[in-house]
Amino acid sequence: MFECAAATTDTPGHIGCLCYRPEIRYIAERVKLGFSRRTFMTGMAAMATGVGLGTTASAQLQPPPPAPARPILFTNIRLFDGISPTLREGASVLVEGNRIKSVEDGGATAPEEALTIDGAGGVLMPGLIDAHTHLAFSTVPLIVALTADPNYLALRSAKAAGDFLMQGFTTARDVGGPVFALKRAIDDGTIIGPRIWPAGAMISQTSGHGDFRTLHDLPREDRDRRHFSERSGAAAIADGVDEVLRRTREQLFLGASHIKVMAGGGVTSDHDPLDSTQYTGAELRAAVEAAEGWNTYVTVHAYTPKAIGLAIAAGVKCIEHGHLADEGAARLMAEKSIWWSLQPFLDDEDAAPFPEGTEQRISQLQIISGTDTAFALAKNHGVRTAFGTDTLFSERIAARQGAQLAKLTRWHTPAEVLKMATADNAELLALSGPRSPYVGKLGVIEADALADLLVVGGDPLADISLIADQSNLKVIMKDGRIYKNAL
Repeated sequence: MFECAAATTDTPGHIGCLCYRPEIRYIAERVKLGFSRRTFMTGMAAMATGVGLGTTASAQLQPPPPAPARPILFTNIRLFDGISPTLREGASVLVEGNRIKSVEDGGATAPEEALTIDGAGGVLMPGLIDAHTHLAFSTVPLIVALTADPNYLALRSAKAAGDFLMQGFTTARDVGGPVFALKRAIDDGTIIGPRIWPAGAMISQTSGHGDFRTLHDLPREDRDRRHFSERSGAAAIADGVDEVLRRTREQLFLGASHIKVMAGGGVTSDHDPLDSTQYTGAELRAAVEAAEGWNTYVTVHAYTPKAIGLAIAAGVKCIEHGHLADEGAARLMAEKSIWWSLQPFLDDEDAAPFPEGTEQRISQLQIISGTDTAFALAKNHGVRTAFGTDTLFSERIAARQGAQLAKLTRWHTPAEVLKMATADNAELLALSGPRSPYVGKLGVIEADALADLLVVGGDPLADISLIADQSNLKVIMKDGRIYKNAL
């Protein structure tokens, strides 16, 4: 933690200290606003309706709505079931408890006490799934993530989780960060947010993509206290087979549904070149064997063909990113039935703003230059592809989650995009097997599937940009509870 040595804000030397930076002061003001009496009363009023949390962001740190006392029947809707490339007309969907009871054509036979929701001709579809998230870090600047009080970061992640859900994403596969407590608070009804498949701390070698120490933190002796990023649960620095085994098992102890290992260089960290290959085959296999012992799997951060190949040889089941993959890497993923979790990284308004000429910007542009090729390779070789945003350190970009999904029409049809963000991503979640934190089928609308549903005003298969505007999300349901009902 950095502390200010200046006594007053008008002391000249105070200008250069961390706590006086504009982004820190901005965050402090937002916190004050977020806990105002008006915000609290507005949230309570929304809860009192009993039919959801309304449409305002002010409700997002409030407890979820109660479970419906009656079955819910959706009528006058067109159905996207998560799989079919066309809409199903004239269907009705009955929800009882937290499950879909039935999907019927024509007039449905529903219990007399059922609550009917007229979809007004909108599209009923499964809740969206983001397969690459970092809820603890999606909205706070990097310097804040590395220096702020962990309690503050927990409050920010709670707000981020509420926003995530109200953007129509009912499930998050979190691939690195301290979200075990966040998940618990959501699951027990303390706050609202998506279902979370947590990886826990990102496992990284020294000078790997999860090593955020400074030059002054080295060398580290065995007796030294762990870095803040490790103590907070963001990262776990492990070198050698024994340490990798220990750190992997610690995440499983804490409740990880899968394990995330850094197998190559990246952009946001300062001491791992993008072209670097991280971990030896033996170290990667140690993580895989520990995860397999718990009947789950390892996914890796990797961009280059060499890092991808080494990870697959060690037994990992999913590659995160991979934007610099070549034909050989794509062919290998297809042959080994490896999942490829891709993000639509482009040099546009959603690109992280690294200064021109810096190592981060140079690496970022290299990755962006491979995005079109990566999506084409995945499609040409039939690699099983998942959608994720990987939003980091920006509240503004995190609010554009639906817009980032819509970008995938650069490479896929709208039906393929929505299938990827629902049924396909749900298949990736299922790799966690018995370590899956929720029992039931996601990503599809069929009998006995979990009732995570959206009603979209308009047809997203014709105009997927509808997903990017929250006002078009007329109903948001998770686990059978209605969080928004604008119908």
